[in-house]
Formats: sequence, structure tokens, C-alpha cells
Amino acid sequence: MVAQREGREEPLIPMPELTWPALRKAVATVAPSRLPELFEDMQKAFVEAGENGSIVPIRRFHLHWGEIVEIERHPETARRLRAAERAMASADPEVRQRAIREIGDIVRAAGRAVAGE
Repeated sequence: MVAQREGREEPLIPMPELTWPALRKAVATVAPSRLPELFEDMQKAFVEAGENGSIVPIRRFHLHWGEIVEIERHPETARRLRAAERAMASADPEVRQRAIREIGDIVRAAGRAVAGE
């Protein structure tokens, strides 16, 4: 059971550093089914970095997976995101619009948390 404090859900794990080892460990804990995707994205980032002579793809990889971990370490937030993603298949345009807003809100909040805002 996830602890609650002052109406807010406690995270399953602390937010990890945005490094390969820390993100790999966090994903293995909060979203183990996504490990293959993490490894594939890491490989793509390193190939792109090598081809472009830039660390920007690696930084983007760290930030992207930091956002994923930020969402997944909060089970209720992750549940809301999955529900909104499923709602995107609705035939009702209003349902899809609400889902788009929910997904955007969740992803932006995760981005702000990762950026330390």
C-alpha cells in the first residue's frame, strides 16, 4: 500500500539522479516492463550523440526517462496517465480532448519536477 500524507500520495521511491545507473535502477523498480524500451532509447541516444558529436541526445534521454520515473514512482499519477491514454481511443471528441489535457498536465508536471521547478 502506498503511504498518504496530507492528501498527497507518497512516492514509491525517491527521485533518482539523472544518470544511466540511477535511472536504470529506478525503472527496474517502478516500471520493470519498460526496461527494454529504456535500453533501446539509451542506445539510440548514444548513437545519435556519436554521429552528431554532441551530448544533447544523452541529456534528452536522461530528462525523458527522468519524467517517466517521476510519473511511475507515483502510482496514482501513473494510473491517471494510463487511463487518459486509453481514453484517446474514444469515439467522443470531448473525451479525447479531456484526455489530451490530462496527459499534457501530467507530463508537464513531471517535467517541472525533474527540472527542479
